[in-house]
Amino acid sequence: MTGPYGYPAQQPGPAGFGYPPQQARPNGATAVIAALLGLVAAGASGFIPVYFFLRLPSGVSIGNLPGFVLTALGLYLLGALILLIGALSAFFRSVAGAVLLVLGASMVIAAALAEPLAFNGNYGIYFRAQFEFETFLAVVRVVMFAVVPFTLIFAIIPPTLKYLRWKPAAAQPFRPQNQYPQQGGW
Repeated sequence: MTGPYGYPAQQPGPAGFGYPPQQARPNGATAVIAALLGLVAAGASGFIPVYFFLRLPSGVSIGNLPGFVLTALGLYLLGALILLIGALSAFFRSVAGAVLLVLGASMVIAAALAEPLAFNGNYGIYFRAQFEFETFLAVVRVVMFAVVPFTLIFAIIPPTLKYLRWKPAAAQPFRPQNQYPQQGGW
């Protein structure tokens, strides 16, 4: 059997000779997108309770607030912290980062659904007021409403998890294709 140009074709050597086949590195675009969205979601959801606490009147303390309001604000803060840690972990290619992004996004979604009940009890009035964009806080909430579900989706999808789980194989020493290993002898 001859190869191109009339030279004898190279016969493959026994298994384990030459360079090992390259593993295809998964694309990390979805993991990076999830981490970036997680950072934006962490900033938006952390801004809401901080803004609320700073705007409290001088005679009112945090202990005077109803428990449901404190729960919603606490979920925002805790979700923001978990999203921040998850985004940073995802940048360092840790599977725990994706898990934390999912957990943090779920907490922020729960807080966003609990907040209307905590303040006025009507979802229609609450969301109408947010989507009129009259205040900076409404804009931050709308950005949060848009970013958090995408953070959750991008953290869950298989390409993200495949990229975060992938570990490159250890480099194998090169052995020429047609050379058999030396026999150890006396």
